Amino acid sequence: MTTTQSQRSPAYKVYCLCLTGIAALLSAIVLHDAMAETPSAEAALSTLEVPAGLKIERFSDVSRWGAPRMLALDTQGRLLVSLADTGRVLRLNAQGEAEVIAQGLNAPQGITLLGEDLLVAEQTGVVKLPKQGDGWGAPQPFIRLLPSGGHSLKTLKLSPDGYLFINVGSSCNVCAEENAMRATVLRYTADGRPAGALLTIGRHAQSAIWATGLRNSQGFAWHPQTGELFATNNGADNRSGQKNGAIDDDLPPEHLNKIEGGKHYGWPYCWGDPKQSGQLFQDPNFISEPGICQQSQAPALLLPAHSTPIGLTFLNNSRLPAEMQQDAIVALHGSWNRKQPSGYALLRVQFRNQQPIAAVPFLTGWLQGKQAWGRPVDVIVGADGWLYVSDDQTGWIYRIRSQ
Repeated sequence: MTTTQSQRSPAYKVYCLCLTGIAALLSAIVLHDAMAETPSAEAALSTLEVPAGLKIERFSDVSRWGAPRMLALDTQGRLLVSLADTGRVLRLNAQGEAEVIAQGLNAPQGITLLGEDLLVAEQTGVVKLPKQGDGWGAPQPFIRLLPSGGHSLKTLKLSPDGYLFINVGSSCNVCAEENAMRATVLRYTADGRPAGALLTIGRHAQSAIWATGLRNSQGFAWHPQTGELFATNNGADNRSGQKNGAIDDDLPPEHLNKIEGGKHYGWPYCWGDPKQSGQLFQDPNFISEPGICQQSQAPALLLPAHSTPIGLTFLNNSRLPAEMQQDAIVALHGSWNRKQPSGYALLRVQFRNQQPIAAVPFLTGWLQGKQAWGRPVDVIVGADGWLYVSDDQTGWIYRIRSQ
């Protein structure tokens, strides 16, 4: 489960403060805009393991401005970074130096360019910042009245065919939502009009709902060959595979879904069945009408339980090894209440015939035993072809490139 910093539980905050296992490793890191590698930063990076022939480096430390979340590129290939906790958007130059290009926003997360204008997803809608010179002007309302609260951070991306897609997370862990826009992916036209899967005529207003049953799908991207939309999804917490049974830390698995218009993806009643590929398992402690799991869409791939997959990017335009360029990378933000923490890593999702077949480790080391010193959020292939990763715990942006 992923929340804004203001929504995190006291137990979570205590957990994040109690990273004693690597305190000595990071003790000399100060929160400022120093771009030079400090000895402690070098030591921290040395705990991260990447595939042979690649290296990871700290490209930028933006912690003085806030906790970096989602990433995008401007028309000149410069990196844009959202800071939901402080209401800012940054732009980084080729040396990783940051400038604030927007501030005073309401928990901004998703950022995308529409022409030369900048769209930013806030908790309750989307604002447009018109292009002005080398920057952007004051935010203007663009899409309004999106549900907030609960999983309130929203990701926004422009599809290859020119539509805007927005995730709206659930208001709860497990519940039947009263607002139909919760636990969805929405679709809008480029001028901000709803363009959901169900077309309406007459007096009925057009809905923006594209797909449902998605508890919190913060990361999504389109396959570069097929144009199919894939999205990560965070499963519910504190579930059991038996009626009134003990909580099982390995249930439910997280999902990578292929998102199709009009489909339902199971939440809150069903999750991917670890024992039967391509099937959904009925939550024995939250049951709906018969057949709901058979009528819903099973995940394209299962991911580790409670690992909180967020960012997703395909590698076709990267300079990473050729055998990876048909694959994708997923950022696992990490668990918050699991006995043995999971996530805090990057996974490589292997694709064959344009479909995902397996998820294998790509980058590990933020998790040391039961304590984590970093939490990856988003991943993007930069204009230089290398992979960039945001980390909202350290406040760093990493770059992964060849040695």
